[in-house]
Amino acid sequence: MAEAHADAEVASFARTLVTGVLEHRGEIDRELADASSNWTPAQMAKVERTLLRIAIYEMLFLPGVPLKAAINESIELAKTFGGPDSGKFVNGILGKIATRAESR
Repeated sequence: MAEAHADAEVASFARTLVTGVLEHRGEIDRELADASSNWTPAQMAKVERTLLRIAIYEMLFLPGVPLKAAINESIELAKTFGGPDSGKFVNGILGKIATRAESR
């Protein structure tokens, strides 16, 4: 029974992330473009762009998610599913956004 409850919580959080990213995609992509001096979101690899969008949504719109958790999870996923420099790229972008988010 506890496993079913945990599965329901995970599914609910996943839905929150997907719908939140879709609803705020314009704002998220502006933040992403502002934090990346050399790449537009359209030029980024799909894996990195998707992970960045999710993390940015968490950082800006889900105050219950600690900034460091959003960043660290995204870096680890980028290392696992992206290219050899994906973790560094994601870390650099999210670091800039975290600095801005903390000053708001």
